[in-house]
Amino acid sequence: MSTNRKTISIFALLMSASMLFTGCGAHPSGAPSSASYTGSSDGRNDTYYEYQADNAAEDYKPDYIYDQDITVSDNEEYSVINESGFKSVKADPLSTFSVDVDTASYANVRRIIQSGNKVNPDAVRIEEMLNYFHYDYPQPKSGEPFSVNTQITDCPWNSDTKLMRVGLHAKDIDFTEREPMNLVFLIDVSGSMYDADKLPLVQKSFSVLADELDERDRISIVTYAGTDSVVLDGVSGESRDKILSAIYSLEAGGSTAGAAGISTAYEIAEKHFIEGGNNRIILATDGDLNVGISSESELKRLVEKKCKSGVYLSVLGFGTGNIKDNKMETLADNGNGNYSYIDSINEAKKVLVDEMGGTLVTVAKDVKIQVEFNPAYIKGYRLVGYENRALSAEDFSDDSKDAGEVGAGHSVTALYEVAFADSEMKFDSSDLKYSSDEEGKDNGEYLTVSVRYKEPDEDESRLLTYPVTFGAYSEKMDDDMRFAAAVAEFGMILRDSDNKGTATRGSVLEMLDETDLKGDKYKTEFKELVKDSVI
Repeated sequence: MSTNRKTISIFALLMSASMLFTGCGAHPSGAPSSASYTGSSDGRNDTYYEYQADNAAEDYKPDYIYDQDITVSDNEEYSVINESGFKSVKADPLSTFSVDVDTASYANVRRIIQSGNKVNPDAVRIEEMLNYFHYDYPQPKSGEPFSVNTQITDCPWNSDTKLMRVGLHAKDIDFTEREPMNLVFLIDVSGSMYDADKLPLVQKSFSVLADELDERDRISIVTYAGTDSVVLDGVSGESRDKILSAIYSLEAGGSTAGAAGISTAYEIAEKHFIEGGNNRIILATDGDLNVGISSESELKRLVEKKCKSGVYLSVLGFGTGNIKDNKMETLADNGNGNYSYIDSINEAKKVLVDEMGGTLVTVAKDVKIQVEFNPAYIKGYRLVGYENRALSAEDFSDDSKDAGEVGAGHSVTALYEVAFADSEMKFDSSDLKYSSDEEGKDNGEYLTVSVRYKEPDEDESRLLTYPVTFGAYSEKMDDDMRFAAAVAEFGMILRDSDNKGTATRGSVLEMLDETDLKGDKYKTEFKELVKDSVI
């Protein structure tokens, strides 16, 4: 057991003894039981609330049930990332992975950097950093849920490889013509949610979403602490005052029986299920589950079983110093939803208003990508990121294997380092007992990108294929490619990756200086973040 785990366990034993006198999750003497608020609303899009969270209680730190491969920083938990290395095309010609539209890692990394701290390497999921940003990908062809495009150029951090981008873009929708929504706000009101960047920010965030609802929608609110409670049960989306009143009546205190709350939320969502509509639970939590089912493996099994109802589960992560990133990611990934981290009201607006279609409206589910490399031209490759989304080659055509969901307007970006046949890099396949003598065909195709997906209401996948030929290579990067390369470089630097090559903060800033950010405030913010980072 690591020193961190021992420390937490000893602390938990002391806390268990003190709970005989104070009660689970109790606040110190003299501290209020919740953050209070004062406020008023005057207009559908102009709601202002002032929060007071003085004398906030110290978080109760229980002894967690750890799964294997978890790192702990302070009292934050992250799943260990084992970075992918290069593979020989002759030995492994197929690269298969599930798409990922989560953005939590980037927002969380931003929070850590802006607080002046060094980033835990396992908090850095490069695919989520890439997918936080908008890219100018084309709209899909008629009858297809998304477009797929590729570009190959010289790799800026490794002179022996090329850099290939695979970009997917889901069709945009007119949100005024959307299907009705059946939403359950599942809100963690346990003692660990007491701080101002937790429950008070949750309340602000859901009030922003409430402004976007109307008479087509059904809204429920379920809370959980030591027990779960149904606060609202299927009210009309136009009952804004009732929804806001329920949201702002919530107080934080007690232990965290999250699994009970999840089960109740699914029951409520199924009760108000809208055929053909968007049925979704939105869980707001720091992931600090400490009563009942609480380990990653147990939560995975629970949500995998529940999501068969057709109800999606998305997760909004909140808080500092105590977040359980590993558990929140597990819930969203296995609940057919997405995972976002909310560190400000501006981020809440981005996720719940500006990108509402991607957050709440699924256009394709179980989306998998498989790239087949042609050994006639390519001898090795490395997928940048997506370590926890890797699939076996056989999983690609197996419709029983779960994969990621893509929402309306979502973009998915994946980068590969590719070693062409004339590269100086060596790939040793001599450890294989059996290897193919197939050398590939000199047909002008570097590789083929295949995509499998299911329509939201179907169980049988559909297949799209896209050969990538000589025309995909360009010596000059376009702005999207250069920006994506800069994000990937920065992620590798933060992780101190063995594959970062010549990447430095200076080289990242140089690429950003050469990129037209087109007034994009999020890309501009990223440039400032690189400058401010502690590496």
